[in-house]
Amino acid sequence: THMDNRSDAGIVESISMKNFMCHSHLGPFAFGSNVNFFVGNNGSGKSAVLTALIVALGGNAHATNRGLSLKGFVKEGENSADVSITLRNKGKDAYKPEVYSSAIIIDLRITRDGLRSYKLKSKSGHIISTKKEELISILDNFNIQVNNPVSVLTQEMSKHFLHSKGEGDKYKFFMKATQLDQMREDFIYIKQTKHVTNDKIEQQNEGLKELKRKYLEKEDRYKSLSSLDELRDKLQELQKQMAWALVIEMEKDLEPVREKLQADRQSTESERKYKQIQEKLEAITNQVQDLQPKCAELKAEAQKRNTDLKTVEVRAKQMSLILCYISASIMLLFSFFPSLFLSISQALGTESQDRANRVNQIQTDLENLRHQISTLGQQIDQYEHAISRAKEEKEQAALQRSIEANKRNLLMVERSRSNRLQRFGEHMPALLNAIEEAHKRGQFKQKPRGPLGYLISLKDTELALAVEVCLKGSLQAFTCDNHDDERLLQSIMAKFCPGGRRPVIITSQFLPQVHDTRRRAVNHPQYPSVLQALEIQDPVVTNCLIDQRGIESILLIKNRTEARRLMQGGNPPRNCTQAFSKEGDQIYNNRNYSAEQARAKYFSGDVEEDIRCVLTNENDRAQANRFQQQMRKLDEDIKQNESLLRRAHMEQKTTKVYFFNLKYVLFLFNFVFQASSAKASEICAERMDISRTARSLDTEINRLKVKISTQQDQQGDPKEIVRQYHEALENYKNTAQQVKNLKSFINNLDKVMDHRLQVYADLRSFMSARCKYYFDSMLAQRGYSGSMTFDHKKETLSISVQPKKGKKNDSGDMRSLSGGERSFSTVCFVLSLWAITEAPFRCLDEFDVYMDMVNRRISMDMMLRVAASQRFRQFIFLTPQSMSSLPDSKFIQIHQLKDPDRDQSEADGNQ
Repeated sequence: THMDNRSDAGIVESISMKNFMCHSHLGPFAFGSNVNFFVGNNGSGKSAVLTALIVALGGNAHATNRGLSLKGFVKEGENSADVSITLRNKGKDAYKPEVYSSAIIIDLRITRDGLRSYKLKSKSGHIISTKKEELISILDNFNIQVNNPVSVLTQEMSKHFLHSKGEGDKYKFFMKATQLDQMREDFIYIKQTKHVTNDKIEQQNEGLKELKRKYLEKEDRYKSLSSLDELRDKLQELQKQMAWALVIEMEKDLEPVREKLQADRQSTESERKYKQIQEKLEAITNQVQDLQPKCAELKAEAQKRNTDLKTVEVRAKQMSLILCYISASIMLLFSFFPSLFLSISQALGTESQDRANRVNQIQTDLENLRHQISTLGQQIDQYEHAISRAKEEKEQAALQRSIEANKRNLLMVERSRSNRLQRFGEHMPALLNAIEEAHKRGQFKQKPRGPLGYLISLKDTELALAVEVCLKGSLQAFTCDNHDDERLLQSIMAKFCPGGRRPVIITSQFLPQVHDTRRRAVNHPQYPSVLQALEIQDPVVTNCLIDQRGIESILLIKNRTEARRLMQGGNPPRNCTQAFSKEGDQIYNNRNYSAEQARAKYFSGDVEEDIRCVLTNENDRAQANRFQQQMRKLDEDIKQNESLLRRAHMEQKTTKVYFFNLKYVLFLFNFVFQASSAKASEICAERMDISRTARSLDTEINRLKVKISTQQDQQGDPKEIVRQYHEALENYKNTAQQVKNLKSFINNLDKVMDHRLQVYADLRSFMSARCKYYFDSMLAQRGYSGSMTFDHKKETLSISVQPKKGKKNDSGDMRSLSGGERSFSTVCFVLSLWAITEAPFRCLDEFDVYMDMVNRRISMDMMLRVAASQRFRQFIFLTPQSMSSLPDSKFIQIHQLKDPDRDQSEADGNQ
């Protein structure tokens, strides 16, 4: 019993077919856990069961020997075929038991086009996956190999391998059954990969020689660059002399400019004007500060409704950016002054006149920029005024919408005095009447339930808001048993639901009993779950809320502080996913959210209190309207003050710019000389006394640059030469390393393959010896003797059998035996392969077709003894013979298939 619990994962529990092969309906067949016989005449469906088992568990059409493609399995005249198999999923070898539970349901659909699709379900019928990869993982976990003849042996496979007279066929059967052929194919593939890798190494060796030649060529060009260094050193020395020559000439040229600027320093008119504007600005600022508290209080409410004004605000920001750009342009103009004076110092003949003209032009540009700044300031004022006007219009519209919403809420609450159903929408009574009429006419297969909130009630009314926030849209939803009922309900809703706002429809099969949630439900000694807090009469409604919202795993805790302590204290209750407080707060183990509503809408028990709340909100809105009118008047006062403030800021800004320009020009002339001196110091730290002029030095520098450029053109760009040299070196090193790594890989692969081939040979010998041992044991049970001879070089397997005493055969060859004796020997061979391989179930198709009664009885006894010794494995036998002589046993289950109806070829084959 202990072994059964541990090791019977992967056996077949049931199988059913629809429109498969020539059968409309076949099954379901409930399999026994040990021995199963499918008994019936040809055409009764035995082979269909075996074929469905192979195809549904991933086998190809060729493996079934029933067709060349999957579309051949679809019954004539039908669009698709369906197969459903249930595998046991218990014990230590179970596959994802926390997901699939104790059984895995595999649903296969084959279309008329030959396409195959899967649905992998848990025991409860919930779809876990539709991917072929998941099925492969399941089969690998259970070691199910439907293409392996030792697991599923069809008639054609038996005829080809076992009843063949060729010894090579039996050897192939042995190799395929023990999966040694797969290992051999893997070794052959690895050997081919090794040859490809060796070819690649040879190719890379040839390429490595070419890379080395390119690397040496680039290295020669790299070394030839040193001849240019001397010319560059001479050029650097001339540039140092040029820098200090320019400084010396600039000292002479800037002396008159310093004298003129010194005279301009005496003017203080601009500073006096700035002080007057500053005093005026401070007075306005004080006035604004006095109004600021009242202004802030009124703006607090207005700022909540400004989200629709983004377009105008973006435009205002663009204008501000333009203003900043123009200011930056002014600074950029001033940055041109150093280069201007450098040009002046190098020009001969017209230095003084050009300098004066340039200064006049800059002053004109400054005046134009100041005018543009003033114009842009006025445009900004206009856009801010438009923003304020748009805010007022938006606030008024929002207030009107709020009033209309409160009127609708008041009307709905007043109607719900006599009928609670009105709270779910004024159209809901008429909709339910229409559903009831359609149900009476028999249009629904199952009467839809809804709205779900109307079909549930609370045990504790204090938890009304918490339950509403938890269930959200599910309260107005409907649930249907099937998609036909869903489509009919949608057509009815279209007639009664205004504006296309229809309730949600949840389609799920109706069950007569509530889901068993004991394993996954939260069970707290102090606080109820949502499922425990509700009174629900209809199990369909309960199951729907369990499936959609998981109400069995959500706690209701009235005190929000206690809820946060319990959920976020590091050890939340088992199976609890979240909790809700009576205020509607949603608490997880790492975060929480506040409710957006303050009162329950659907579960409120006090209708009069709801009406008072709606009327109170209406009065608050009227008072807000009066307050808004007062706020507009104050806004006008604020706008006037803001206008004065903006004008003052503009005047202040203009004055600051003018004063800054005046001081900056004064600073600039001193800065030009200091910058030139600093630049010269960077080029050459020590001051040089130069007798040559800047012009003569510049001529020699240009001549030297031309010479350097000519040599560079002949040799190429030095940076490019250096880059090509390092790139060639890197490519050579990388390729050499790759070749080294590949050679190392081949050497390691040779060692590993030598070891694995030896292991493969040892395993093959071991499996052969075990197969011989069990074959001799099986023959001895009938008094036969025989031998199995493996020739692994020639890949042959010869079997010789000696019958009982009195029936000696000189040759011992199986071909000299009778048909029944040869079939019996074949069964012994198959049983010996069963003994040395592992699989959760074994299938034999018409194993006794060539046996006489005596051999059939002996073979049957042998297979039953094997099955009895392996209760944790499943055995499936297909036979046209009667099994009435079998002993009664709880471990043996016989499925008697009905004979086909020969008169009606298209009739259902439902068994």
